[in-house]
Amino acid sequence: MRVNPFFVTNLSSALDQTQATQQQLSTELSSGLGVTSIGQNPVVAAQNSQLLNQIGIEDSFTQSSNLAQGMLNVTDSALGSVVTQLNEAISLGSQGSNGTLNASQLQAVSNQLSGIRDEVLSLANTSYQGQYVFGGSQTNSPPFTLNTSTSPATVTYNGDSIVNQLQTPDGQPIALNIPGNQIFTSSSANVIGALNTIIADFANGNSAAGSADTAALNSALNFVSQQRVTLDNSISRLTTATSAATSQSAQLTTVQTNLIQADIPGVSTQLSLVKSQQTALINVIAALGSGSLFDKL
Repeated sequence: MRVNPFFVTNLSSALDQTQATQQQLSTELSSGLGVTSIGQNPVVAAQNSQLLNQIGIEDSFTQSSNLAQGMLNVTDSALGSVVTQLNEAISLGSQGSNGTLNASQLQAVSNQLSGIRDEVLSLANTSYQGQYVFGGSQTNSPPFTLNTSTSPATVTYNGDSIVNQLQTPDGQPIALNIPGNQIFTSSSANVIGALNTIIADFANGNSAAGSADTAALNSALNFVSQQRVTLDNSISRLTTATSAATSQSAQLTTVQTNLIQADIPGVSTQLSLVKSQQTALINVIAALGSGSLFDKL
């Protein structure tokens, strides 16, 4: 009988292979992962990498969006308070311009308007988590400073006109701010300028200018209300995009989990078979070692 001279070598190789397979299956069983290395399944590993990258993009957007939503809500709240203050200023302007107040009374109204102006200025310098919301891209310092050494007083805008944006995972930009000079010192409706003017006019006893000053405040009020509509649109879009990103991340996570998770019952069955094969091989090799190979033939 012709004997394969590589018989023992082949048995040893088979034993090494079963040991490697047993180790791999044991790793899958303990980790719950069907793919633990790129070499094991390059296609699945590449798909897994792409899924993890997309999940990271969705989650990163959600984190940034949560911060942005907080800032937008604070901004909207500040503008809502500005609207309240302007309505009060308009009421005072109407009182001061009706021609029935004397100089002392007009001064008292002017003082009340100064308090409103200071409150509006404080709102224009609103910050959220250390970032000034009306400074454009210049968020590290108060965007407005007031100079009361002149009459009327003047205000300086220290920010810029940049609109900060957040890009959604599908590439759509969402505006995250309205630069303060577009709201409070715009040539279309100068909120703080209108307040400074009526304050000065009433302080000087010029009630006749009150009607024009009050009309300017009305224009400022309407303009701020329009800006709030723009802001609310950003809030709505951001909320929708965040919900979509959260949902997409959850769906991708499910796909990614199903892609790499191990078939535990199937792996257990394979491991049991491999262990049986390994035991059989060990027994054969042991039997061969207990005597002459030709005695076993």
